[in-house]
Amino acid sequence: MSLDLSTWTRPDRGALFVVTGASGTGKTTLVKKALQVVPRLGFSVSATTRGIRVGEVDGQDYHFVSKDRFAEMVDQGDMLEHAEVYGNSYGTPRRPVEAALASGDSILLEIDAQGAAQVRAAMPEAVMIFVLPPSIEAIETRLRYRSTDSEEIIQRRVADARLQLQHCGTFDYLVVNDDLSSAHDQFQAVLVAELRKRSRHDSLVSRFVGVSGS
Repeated sequence: MSLDLSTWTRPDRGALFVVTGASGTGKTTLVKKALQVVPRLGFSVSATTRGIRVGEVDGQDYHFVSKDRFAEMVDQGDMLEHAEVYGNSYGTPRRPVEAALASGDSILLEIDAQGAAQVRAAMPEAVMIFVLPPSIEAIETRLRYRSTDSEEIIQRRVADARLQLQHCGTFDYLVVNDDLSSAHDQFQAVLVAELRKRSRHDSLVSRFVGVSGS
């Protein structure tokens, strides 16, 4: 599918797309491509309590905050979702997302199924997309093809993938990444269809409703 979005009409309110999929399903590849071709689509920058690494930029790679500040944001309801990973906290700040949506921009949020459930509770209008592999065996094959992980890590990732896949029935859209080109088409079609919904274009409707021919 070749998208020509040169005459794109920005919606009155953007969409929050929550993308989930087990490790090895190719969800990050789909997200990166969509960010390149769909206008006014951005990626949510997470907040974290871990230290900044060489080469990282605050506000670009992550919002680096103290543990006290992170806890304060959670207590005040300023996180759409959050979790602790290996002793560090990670989360999605609510205010930048809400500001983007109100301006007509849209946001992609790539998180796990548990985080997705938190986002749906906080923002029920979020569009939930689950990226599926053609099979569990395909995930293991892809993980081995990377040649970067030990056997123990591969088996752990496969086990984690099985757990993540149990949640796919709670999502709005399922994209099967069997063939990458087809998966890109499926994924981008979901984004575009959601952004063309009439409910997001009241100002466009108002330009034509009540207009009669001469």
